[in-house]
Amino acid sequence: MALSGSQCQMLAGSRGPAVSGQRGPAAPRLRAIRRPRLLQGTACRAAATALRPPSSPDVASGAELSCELIQGNVARFASGSAAEAPTAVLVHGILGSRRNLQSFARMIVQGFPSWQVLLVDLRCHGESAAAAGAPPAGGPHTVDAAALDVLALLRRRRLFPQMLIGHSFGGKVVLSAARQFVAGAAALPRPVQVWSLDAPPGTAAAGGGPAAGGDSPSALLDALRAVPLPAPSRAAVIDQLAARGFSLPVARWMTTNLRPAEGAGAAGGGGAGLTWSFDLEGAAAMYESYCSTSLWDLLRSPPQGLRIDFVRATRGAFAWDGDAARILELGHRVHEVDAGHWVHTEAPYQLFEAMAPSFGAVDLPLRRAPTPSQR
Repeated sequence: MALSGSQCQMLAGSRGPAVSGQRGPAAPRLRAIRRPRLLQGTACRAAATALRPPSSPDVASGAELSCELIQGNVARFASGSAAEAPTAVLVHGILGSRRNLQSFARMIVQGFPSWQVLLVDLRCHGESAAAAGAPPAGGPHTVDAAALDVLALLRRRRLFPQMLIGHSFGGKVVLSAARQFVAGAAALPRPVQVWSLDAPPGTAAAGGGPAAGGDSPSALLDALRAVPLPAPSRAAVIDQLAARGFSLPVARWMTTNLRPAEGAGAAGGGGAGLTWSFDLEGAAAMYESYCSTSLWDLLRSPPQGLRIDFVRATRGAFAWDGDAARILELGHRVHEVDAGHWVHTEAPYQLFEAMAPSFGAVDLPLRRAPTPSQR
C-alpha cells in the first residue's frame, strides 16, 4: 500500500494560531516489506485496580480487557522487549470493538514500522464483554471507569505509551485516562500525545450523535433492546432495524456484533440463532456517561508534556457548536477531515496524514528497509 500527497490532504481548523494553512509533511510512501505482526492469543487482561493514578481512590471492581498488539516490522525485529518500542493505544467507540480499528492500526505501523499499536476491547464490548465469556465488569459503567480499565491494562503490560488515540466514546476515554494518570501533577514523566477523533470534550445531548434520520446512538440502543433474541439470521436483524428507520449501512454494521447464541433455539430457525456480542445495558450506561462527561478541565490546565489534538469530521452530525473555537483558544489543535463520523474508515488516508507528524519525522527504517538477506 502506498500513500502519496495526491491521495492525502491534511485538513486543519481555520481558526486560531494553532492551525496552519500549510500542508504538513507528506505521508511516507509505504513499501510492502512484510505484513505487520499481530500478536493474538496473549491474554491482555488486567483488573482495573492494578494501576491507581496519584491521589485517585481505589476502584472496587473493574473490567478485564482483551487486547491485541500490532507491531511494525522494525518494532518486531528490534532487540529488546515490546515495552521499549514507541506505543500508541487505539480505543473504539460505543457498540464497536477493536476489530473496527485494525485496518487503521496496520496503516500506522506500515507508515511508521518502529511503532506498535495496542488495540483494546472496552468493558462490555468485544471479547471484554461477558457475552464473549469475559468476567462481568463491575459498575458503574462510565467514561472514567473505562479509562481506568485501560490504565490498568497498560500497567499490567508495563507499557508507557507515547500516544493515546480514541474514536467517539473512545476519544473521551483517552482524555479521561490522561486526566486520571496525571491526577494534578504538573508534568508527565515524558511527553504524551492524545488524539480525540470526532469526539468533542464537553457534554452532549442524549439524542445527539452521528444522526442521519434515526441513526442516533440513543435511538439505536432503544431499537437493539427491541430486537427479539436469539435472532434467526443477520438478514432478519437488518430488516428489523431498517423497518425502524435506520439506514442500511448502520443496520449492516450492527450485524457485525452478532455471535452464535448458546443453548437456545431461534424462532423460525433450526440452529441456536444469534445474539449480541456486547453487553447492551452496560453499553447503554456507558453512552449516558459519555453524554454527561466533560473533559474541559483537562484542556484548561494540561500538565507539561501533554499535547491534545482533535479531529472533527466535517460531514459528521456530532454537534461541535463553538467547541472547535474554544479548543483553539485554549492552545490545542483541531483538524478537519472531509468525512462522516467513522472517519477512520471513510477517510483513512486524510486521517493518517493529519496524524503523521505526531509520530515524528518520516521513519527512516521505512526507506531503508532491509532485504530478507540482510535480516
